[in-house]
Amino acid sequence: MKDPVHGTMQFTDIEDRWIKPFIDSPAFQRLRHIKQLGMGDYIFPGAVHTRFNHCIGCCYVASQIAQKIGLAEEERQLVMIACLLHDMGHGPFSHAFEDLFHQRLIRHEDWTPYFLAEYRTDAFFQSYNQHNPRHHLTEDKFHEIESMIMHRSTGKRVLADIVSSQLDADRLDYLLRDSHFCGVAYGEFDFRWMLNSMKIIETPQGERLGLTHKGIGVVEHYLMARRLMVRNIYHHQKKLAFEYFLVQLLESLAKHLAETPIFADICGTPLGQFLLAVNQFNQTAKNKSDTTKLRETFLQKYYPLYRELCDYDVFALIRQLAHMNHDHEIIQLAKRLHLRQMPMILRLEPSDLEQAEAQVKTFRKQQAKKHFPWQMALIKTPHLSYSIDADPILIENECHMVRRLEDISVIIQAISHHAEHTTFLCIDSEMVDEKSVQEMIRTLTKEHVTS
Repeated sequence: MKDPVHGTMQFTDIEDRWIKPFIDSPAFQRLRHIKQLGMGDYIFPGAVHTRFNHCIGCCYVASQIAQKIGLAEEERQLVMIACLLHDMGHGPFSHAFEDLFHQRLIRHEDWTPYFLAEYRTDAFFQSYNQHNPRHHLTEDKFHEIESMIMHRSTGKRVLADIVSSQLDADRLDYLLRDSHFCGVAYGEFDFRWMLNSMKIIETPQGERLGLTHKGIGVVEHYLMARRLMVRNIYHHQKKLAFEYFLVQLLESLAKHLAETPIFADICGTPLGQFLLAVNQFNQTAKNKSDTTKLRETFLQKYYPLYRELCDYDVFALIRQLAHMNHDHEIIQLAKRLHLRQMPMILRLEPSDLEQAEAQVKTFRKQQAKKHFPWQMALIKTPHLSYSIDADPILIENECHMVRRLEDISVIIQAISHHAEHTTFLCIDSEMVDEKSVQEMIRTLTKEHVTS
C-alpha cells in the first residue's frame, strides 16, 4: 500500500486478512469523508488528509512496533485492529464538532462503542474467521480491542501502550502525517530510529513499552516536534478562529432551526435533525447536576443520525446558508466561512487575559444591539507538552537500569508540567475599523494597531 508519509506500507498476507474486513466496512469507509485537521486546510491548503488515511497509517506503525519488540502474532493482531479502529467515533470536522455540546459533555470517544458494536455480531465474526483460520476473532478478543481503544485495558500493558500512551502509534503517525500535509517540518522526527530504539521494559506493574538509551535523542526530538505542532498547527490562531465560527454557526442554527421559517427545509436533513436534538440536549443538560443518564440516552437514540454525518453535510449546509439573501446572524457566519473572510487576530500574553476578559464583556454589553457576540471572542487553549504523571516514557540504560525520561533529559524536564497557552482576541473583519474596536485594541496593545 503506497503512502506519502511512510512510503510503501508493507502488510503481510496474514496482516492484510486481519484488517481488510474492517477497512472494507461502511463504518470505516465513512472516515474517508472526515478531515483529520478540521478547518486546518483554510490555513494550510494541503491539509485535506482524512481520518481514513491516519487510521491506516496508525495501524501500520503499530504493526512495525509489534514486530520490533517481538509480540506474538495473536497480540500483533489485537493491537493492529485497535489502532485501525481507534478514531471510529469522530464526527464532522473532528474535534471541533465536540464543542457543539454543553461543556463538551459528549466527545468522539463516547460514540466509539456504538461504531464498534457494528462488528460485534455473529455474522461478522463468522465471515472474519473464515478468512482468518489461524487466529479467530472472538467476543473476548474484541472486548480487549475495545478496552485498549477506550483506555481501560486490564490485559497486557505493553499492548495498550502501543494503542494509547505518550509513545503510541497514534501520535507517531499523526505528527508525521499532519506535518507532511501542512507542508511544514515541525512534526518531523526520525521514526525509523525511534522504532529501532523501542523495547519491552519490565516494571513492577508489568511489561511496558519503552526505549533503550540510544533513543533519548530521538524521543526528545519527537516530544519537541509535538510541542511545535501544537503551537504552530493545531493551535494556529486563525484555524481556531474559523473553527470557533463554525461551532457558533451550528450552535446558533440548532437554537433557531425549529422557529425560523427561512431554515425550514434544513429541519428534514440528517444534520438538521441532529442539531435539533443537540439543542434539546444542551437545554436539558444546563439544568442537571448529573447528566449520565441524559448522555447515555442521547448517544443511544441519535447514533443512527450521527453515523450518517460527515464534513460534506456541513459544507453543503454552509454553502446553502451563504447563498441566502438575509441579515440573520447565522447567514452572516455562513458567508464568513464560505468566502473565507479572515477575522483579525490579536495575540495576547497570559498576563493580559484578565484585562481582555473585562474589555470583551464590557464591549459586548455596550454593543449588544449593534453586534453579535461571536464578532468579538476571546479564545484560549492551554496545552501540556509532556506529563510526568501520565505514564511517563521509560528508558533502559546500558546496565539495564530503568529511569523515567524526565530524570535523564534536561529538555523534557523543562517542559514537563508547564502548561503553555494560546490566547488571542478574534475580531470579525466587518467591525475592525470601528472607533470603539480600535480604542479597545489600543488599550490592550498600548499602541495603535490597525487591521
